[in-house]
Amino acid sequence: MLHVRSIWNGAISFGLVSIPIKLVNATESHSISFRQVHLADGGRIRYRKFCELEDREVTGGEIGKAYEDGDGSLIPVTDEDLASLPIPTARTIEIVAFVPADRIDPLQMDTAYYLSANGVPAAKPYILLREALKRSRKVAIAKFALRGRERLGMLRVVDDVIAMHGLLWPDEIRGTDEVAPDANVTVRDQELDLADALMDTLGEVDLTDLHDDYRDAVEELIAAKASGEQAPAAPAGEKAGGKVLDLMAALEKSVRAAKESRGEETDGATAAKTEERTGGKGEETGGTAEVTPLPARGSARTAPKSVGGKKSTSTAKKTAAKKTTAKKSTAKASSGTTARTATKSTAQGTAKGAAKKTAARKNTATAKKTTPRKRASA
Repeated sequence: MLHVRSIWNGAISFGLVSIPIKLVNATESHSISFRQVHLADGGRIRYRKFCELEDREVTGGEIGKAYEDGDGSLIPVTDEDLASLPIPTARTIEIVAFVPADRIDPLQMDTAYYLSANGVPAAKPYILLREALKRSRKVAIAKFALRGRERLGMLRVVDDVIAMHGLLWPDEIRGTDEVAPDANVTVRDQELDLADALMDTLGEVDLTDLHDDYRDAVEELIAAKASGEQAPAAPAGEKAGGKVLDLMAALEKSVRAAKESRGEETDGATAAKTEERTGGKGEETGGTAEVTPLPARGSARTAPKSVGGKKSTSTAKKTAAKKTTAKKSTAKASSGTTARTATKSTAQGTAKGAAKKTAARKNTATAKKTTPRKRASA
């Protein structure tokens, strides 16, 4: 902290207490910056500051501030003019109120700073304010002037340091009327249950474990180009975008993917989660709520019912091809089979009867031939 350059020196006004402090940036940017170059020869592209009247380049020491009036005329304003303004926040962070932290809209959050005690005499009042903020569990709302304008700030404790967040003024926050979707969409409880399950599955994360993957990839790209190697290729993956045709299926797939990435069980997880959140009552029917992906168009929604009795081969083929006529085809096949069986049985009985009559006639004829005729006596 002591080696970080301060960007502003002043004091915290805490009632009648004045705490000398130094303002230090609490954040830093690690983004990779690029230079503009001429594509033809790789030469640097630079922006130079020229004076319109003298048509020459000027240095930073020759450049000042001016306000452009409505008619185009310029009114010079010096740093001394700004420093002599009769406002209490010119060199003072003036605390105006203490409020609960949840009263601050995160949309108002701006740049963060650390406030460092400036000198040994500032240590005790600094610690006094720090401990008072800790015990009250509140944040301090303050006004201060920085870089030519008065700003709003919020003071809170981070570890053993007082930090200040610059806040946007309330009138700098745009309304949401023109941003919110105007579509009349109803979200079902089952969809909310799956969304809750996905949130619970993803769980929490230690923010210190997160890092900038894009910056790492850019650094690898630059290192490869600098060493004359081939730039790393992007990993093949699914294309982003497209319409979500089935929201329920997408949520279920997200829950399964999140659980698999954490090595958790996925069988029955969705149904159990839904039943837990609905208390074992469905949305409409009052039964257990079970969410399953919607079937694709043209696919079967229910399995065909089994039909008792014998079915011919032609009937089975018709059943597989046309499920809507399965029962009718089976009934016709059964009646046809029964009729054919009865006809066959009748024919067989008739044939047997005819065979018996024929055999009887043959036996009679044979008996007549074998019986000897009696001769008349002389």
